[in-house]
Formats: sequence, C-alpha cells, structure tokens
Amino acid sequence: MNELWELIEISRYYGQDKNYMLAGGGNTSFKNSEFIWIKASGAELATITEDGFAKLFRDKVHLVGEKKYSADPQLREVEVKADLIAANAFPGEGKRPSVETSFHEVIEYAYVIHMHPTLTNALMCSQHAEEITRRLFGDEAMYIPYAPGYALFMMVKSELSDYRKKYKRDPHIIFLENHGVFVSADTTAEVRKLYSYITETIKSELHNYEEFECLPVPDAAAGYLPVIRMLLSDEKPKTTAMHNSSLYRHFDQSSEAFMKASLPFTPDMIVYCKAAFMYIEENENPASVLESFRNQLPGFVSTHGYPPKIIVIRDHGIIAVEDNATSAATALEVYEDLLKISYFSESFGGPHFMTTDEISFIDNWEVENYRRSISRGAGSESIVDQRVVIVTGAAQGFGEGIAEALVQQGANVVVADLNEEKGKQTVERLGLLCNKNNVMFRQVDVSDPESVQELVDMTVKWFGGLDVFISNAGILYAGGVDEMDPGLFEKMTQVNYNAWFYCVRAASPIMKLQAEAKPGYTMDLIQVNSKSGLEGSNRNFAYAGAKFGGIGLTQSFALELAPYGIKVNAVCPGNFFEGPLWSDPERGLFVQYLEAEKVPGAKTIEDVKEFYESKVPMQRGCRVGDVMKAILYIIDQQYETGQAVPVTGGQVMLR
Repeated sequence: MNELWELIEISRYYGQDKNYMLAGGGNTSFKNSEFIWIKASGAELATITEDGFAKLFRDKVHLVGEKKYSADPQLREVEVKADLIAANAFPGEGKRPSVETSFHEVIEYAYVIHMHPTLTNALMCSQHAEEITRRLFGDEAMYIPYAPGYALFMMVKSELSDYRKKYKRDPHIIFLENHGVFVSADTTAEVRKLYSYITETIKSELHNYEEFECLPVPDAAAGYLPVIRMLLSDEKPKTTAMHNSSLYRHFDQSSEAFMKASLPFTPDMIVYCKAAFMYIEENENPASVLESFRNQLPGFVSTHGYPPKIIVIRDHGIIAVEDNATSAATALEVYEDLLKISYFSESFGGPHFMTTDEISFIDNWEVENYRRSISRGAGSESIVDQRVVIVTGAAQGFGEGIAEALVQQGANVVVADLNEEKGKQTVERLGLLCNKNNVMFRQVDVSDPESVQELVDMTVKWFGGLDVFISNAGILYAGGVDEMDPGLFEKMTQVNYNAWFYCVRAASPIMKLQAEAKPGYTMDLIQVNSKSGLEGSNRNFAYAGAKFGGIGLTQSFALELAPYGIKVNAVCPGNFFEGPLWSDPERGLFVQYLEAEKVPGAKTIEDVKEFYESKVPMQRGCRVGDVMKAILYIIDQQYETGQAVPVTGGQVMLR
C-alpha cells in the first residue's frame, strides 16, 4: 500500500529531526474511507515501520465524538481510551492507539502529521501566542487554546465546525497553545511544504535567533556526579547524562534567570522531565556543589513528592538523572528544548508556562504515565543492568567478547582501547545490541597513567559514575631469557603489570565517593589475568612474571579497598585459542611459538595448536562465555575479594 509507505517515510523524516520532535512526542496518521492508521503509543517515529501503526475502524473512532462520557476528567479519559482500543481492527495485536486519534479522525485530509517543532513552540508557548499567530497566518490556520486529551478534541471539533461553515474546507494548519501543531493535507509533499512555510515564517519574526555552541563539561563534574547519582539511586544505580552549552548561560547565571526555565511548557516535558527542576548556584568546587545539593534535596522531595530529574548548575551544565541511559539522554534533550523555547519566546512577549492545574492533570493522567513507563522500558534482571563498566582492551579478542556480553545484559559499557579504528567499529556494532543502555568508545593507553585517568573522568561525565572496572588490556611476546630485549620486557611490564595499578588508582576514588554516598553498595575492580599468573610459563617469563605480580597487586588492593565496598579480584583464563592473540596468521602466539621452537618437534601451526589443546583436561581452549561466568560471579557475590579465579578447563588448579 503506497499511502502507508508514504506515511512511514514522512514519519521517519520528521521523527529523526530533533528540531521537529523529541522522545516519543508527536504522532502521524493516514486514513481512507474505512480505516485510519495512526502511530501506536510507544512506537518511535524515527524508526517506525508498518508494525508501529495501529489500524482502526473509522466509524468506531467517529463514535467517540458523539458519545457522552463522565464529567470527571480522569475517569472520562479512561472511558475514551477504552473506546479507542475497542476500535482496533486487529485487537489481538494489543496496539494502543494515540490518545489524539479522534483528533486525527475528525480532520478531512488523508495525512495528519502532528509535531512539536522547537520554533513553532517558541510561539505557541509565549505570552502573545494567539495574537501573533493570527497576524502571521491569518485565516489559513486555526488556533486552539490549551486543553488536554478529550477536552482538546471536543474543542477542535467545535472550532472545525465553525471554520468549515465559514471557509467550506478544513484548515491545513492547526496551532495548539502549549502543545505544537497539526499539519494536514492529501499528500505528504504538501505537508512538507507547509511545515517549511511555518518554520520560515516564525523564524523570520525572531529578534534573537542564534545557533548555540556545545561547551565541555568541567572536570569538576567527576567530583560530584558519582555522589549525586548514588544519593538519588534506589536498589539499582541511576544513570546520569550531562551536557553544557552556550544556551544554558541565559538561564543558569542566577536564580532569577533560572525562573524562565523552572516550569514545563508542554505535556511532553512533564512526561520526560517532571514539572520541577533543581538549580544550584554554588559552583566553586565539587564540595560546594554537593553541599548545596544535599541541603536542597530533602525540601525538594517534600515539596514535589519526587527527587529531581533535572539539575542545573551555574556555569557547569545540566544533569539529567534517570533509571537508564536512554531515559537520561531523552530527559536532557527535552529539557534543552524547554530552554530553547523559553529563549526564543522572548521575541513573542516571553515564556508562557503551563498552569499548576494543567501540570497536575498531566502528571496524574494514566495516558501520560503509560508513555512514561514505555519510555523507560523494562529493566533487565541481570546483576549488571544499568551498571557503568569500563573494559580495557575491548576492541577485539577477549575484551570485545566481554564488552558484548555486558552490553547484552544491560550494562553501560565504555570500550577502551588503543586501537581507535577497531574500537569505534566495535562500539558501532555493539550499539545495535543496546536496549535502554549505551556503549561508548574512549581511546586509552593503559601504560600511561594520565590517559587512564582521562578515561575514568570521561566515563563519569558520560554516565555519572563507575561500578565495574575490568582491566583486560595486555600484550604478549614470547621469548627466552637470551632472546628478550630489555626494552620489550619493560613494555610488557608496563602494559601487563603497571597498568593494573594505574587503573585501580584512577577508578578507586570514584568508587569511594559512591560508597560514602550509599553505604553498603559494592563495586568491582577486576583484572583479566591469566593461567600464566598461577604457574610459570616456559620461554614466556616476561608475561608470566607480570601476571604473577598482578595477583600480588590484586590481593593487596583487596585488603586496602574492602572498607569502601570495593571488591578486587582477578580472573585467570586459560588459552583463548579462537582469539587474535593466538590465531592471528602473522603475529599470533601459534606463529610466535612455532618460530620460537617452544613446542618440541612442531612443524606447523596446527601442531602447536594440537599440543596446547592436549594440555587441557577439557580438551579445548577457554572461551568468552567461560570468562563471563566468572566475571558475573565475582560481581554478584558479596563475600569474596582478593581472589584469583581460574578458568582453565582444569589445566591449572588451585592449590
């Protein structure tokens, strides 16, 4: 059906443009004489397919406009919702049609595209919205005062009746105060022209239009984000997102300036950000930020009944705090849109916020609470769900496999590796596996303590804290005592031994902050060691020596950090024959060991492989899944620290 594909295409077109729509806002529809296809609640316009639309009988939807409902607004919305669901052509699919379905049905044009464009809402959420709208667009558009749900539909229905009597047609443009705009036409090409016309017309009226510059999040954020995150966490840790921009300077310089960004303009802002936001003016250092936050938090919760989702800090930026990474990023985007609307509304008399009663209705409306729950998604039962995890050496091999397994189980993962090209490719691939979590890449040289510190600081800025650090990066060059170059020995020691210290040194202060804010919360530092850390390795002394030393560090760190809820353990895998460390045809260990004559009598790479497999009682090499079981055990248990857990197929056993 060509018309439905046209609907999908235009839905994606505007759904992917953040100037027109954010989060789950907006909806789109197409109708013929019998059916209406409308975006189902929870579907994302940016990626919508045919499955994302509910198909309803138009005659059944039409009845909603004729039926008498309860006088109680909340009960009435429940009754309307039930009738819209009953209009489904395929009720077994369980698709919930948009609450604005009746609105779409009553308009005569085939395509109805409802968006919340930033510039349009700068006008719709201003003090002189109606006056300026009528001046700019005259009789070619209709203006509707604010109303929610069914009340909005009945108002539109009444106004449409009057408009039709006067103009013998429906308007192509319907502006909604403190909401957005409906653009309708019989072709999607005409819809696009109309949206361009609206945007350019409003933009030409702005006396303060500007493009805003992204600014760096200050380094001081690493000193307060972990504490704020933990103080706002329940059983599972929260995730934060933080951003800084030249836009914020118009609102964060004083409590008076913040008043122009202190309330929502539209229902979407309440759904994703709630209706009250915290402002922190004291920003001299992390301690002053935290003191202000701690002082304000009890009163904020007492007044509003919930903790803040949005925190504005003077000159530092904006923090969004949510149950997962996706929701935090969405809340940040939606609040930034609020700031843009407020700023541009100055061209139209200044901001016009929703009233207290309007806010209360939306905040308690089942329909919007449903949208809120859909946007958050269902959490995973995994122990690492929404935890923040760094994995070094994660661009390939064991590290890549560990990162992938963690992403699949809901963790927010930082892929840290020296190889930028492969690291970014890995993140691009793993990003497709994310649900409500996220995965990022950071280039790091684990032999450089400054590089490791920057990795940790950036992770905290991205996600708000750090729960698990897996030190996996390593290098291996085989050779006997008379073959090993001192420079190569030093390099192997730096990467395989020194780096573990650098990682612990950078990660543990963040974890200590979290432990102080949330006593009883446990975190993990894990070294991916080796079976070579449990017993000597012939003609491989540089690697084995560093790994032996790593276990000594692990036990010592464990003793020092246990009082802070930080567990320190090592996992000692057997040989990962399937990975590039062993199987690379040019530099892999099979090649190195053949050339170094480490396996007596071996003539080929296959001879070397068979020799090493024969040494394992389980008759195979170690795999990523084997190591992951050990890692998850370490994270899950609360009573083990300082351990070196062998995962060797019985080749090396504990004594």
